Amino acid sequence: MKDSHHSKRQQSRATLTPQVDASYIYIACPWSPGGGGMYKVADYLIQCQAEHLPNGSARLRALDTRGSSGPQYSLWVLLIAIMRIAAGRLQGRLAGVHVNVATRMSLFRKGTLIVACAVMGVPTVLHLHAQMNGFYDRLPAVLRWLTRWVFSLPQGVLVIGPGAKAFVIDVLHVPADRVQTIINGVPEPDSVPQAVPGSPLHRVLFLANLSDRKGLLDLLQALAHPALDTSGLIVTIAGGGNVAAYLAKARALGVSDLVRFEGWCDQRKVSRLLANSDLLVLPSHDEVLPLAILEAIAHGVAVVTTAVGEIPSLLTDGINAVFVTVASPASIAAGMQKVLKTPGLKQTLARNGRALYRQHFCLSRFFSNIASVHQQCFGVASCMKETSPSVKDLQEQADGDASVSDDKPAHTELNSRPASH
Repeated sequence: MKDSHHSKRQQSRATLTPQVDASYIYIACPWSPGGGGMYKVADYLIQCQAEHLPNGSARLRALDTRGSSGPQYSLWVLLIAIMRIAAGRLQGRLAGVHVNVATRMSLFRKGTLIVACAVMGVPTVLHLHAQMNGFYDRLPAVLRWLTRWVFSLPQGVLVIGPGAKAFVIDVLHVPADRVQTIINGVPEPDSVPQAVPGSPLHRVLFLANLSDRKGLLDLLQALAHPALDTSGLIVTIAGGGNVAAYLAKARALGVSDLVRFEGWCDQRKVSRLLANSDLLVLPSHDEVLPLAILEAIAHGVAVVTTAVGEIPSLLTDGINAVFVTVASPASIAAGMQKVLKTPGLKQTLARNGRALYRQHFCLSRFFSNIASVHQQCFGVASCMKETSPSVKDLQEQADGDASVSDDKPAHTELNSRPASH
């Protein structure tokens, strides 16, 4: 047993060790759980690339742009990232930098990185993980100009859906032939929920950082709404944040006996929670495309969500999800009641969602699409493992004793429950 465990750890270290003479591509984002969904999908790319790459391919390597401490420390981490890019440029092995971008300080840090790459002649791909419309409109004119300039520098711009694509082309004036839509992917789950015949329980899961923006307060209020039959209802709330504050709100609403708070969960625990859930409820006020929804449909879990961001462009109300109104506890209660009480609806949503996952959201498809962009923009790309990894595969790989290197910063955990972008 010990030899088997040692072998797995050796394999994990081997996967994270770069080929000495190979070219590489940096995947730039905050490499910590605080990096949110962009960190998680970036880490999926790193972890599921082939252990032994064929000649002419490039190894994906992690590049931390923020660190896990305060703003002042993040500037030091950003400077180190730029120095690593400069070193790779001088060595002639750095093929390009894939820069994952959101809004606010993320745009400032990654914009600085993109400008530095342009000065050094290093090609970049900008991967947008946020809805920028409102944020951009509130910027002063000079910062809007700088934003457009930053977006003009990369060889390619990746977006998650048609709304973001239209914004990048029409508002930021990036040429259409340099903008591509690539939908995020998640790994194949280890198991899917198994129906328990005649069970009186209805297992509901909320999976996100605990915040009003994610609709958690709306959900708690929906549990107290008379339109929802709460008999047999068990609501699990998983995510990092102020658990005590939301537990107090649940008590004040008289629904604390219905809910249990799990706190922050790693990916293996998230997978277990999904495998033991009937319904994911995510009534966010603002989103792009939450990984929690992709993970839910991968597991064959029915979804109730708000039609925000790119969600309505990829999911269909009544077919593979049920849409509810933003900031409306009554609508959320009605949506939950509809799924849980309409005969066959929960199973239909789960089945259609699982089919949609296989068609659009599987990790192998996502990796292949990213590799195609890298080949186009950098002239080289990485290769994925022959078998698409499951949640368990990625967890075991991440659990290995990875040494501190450009490939994997110390204490990085693949399996974090992300915050929103």
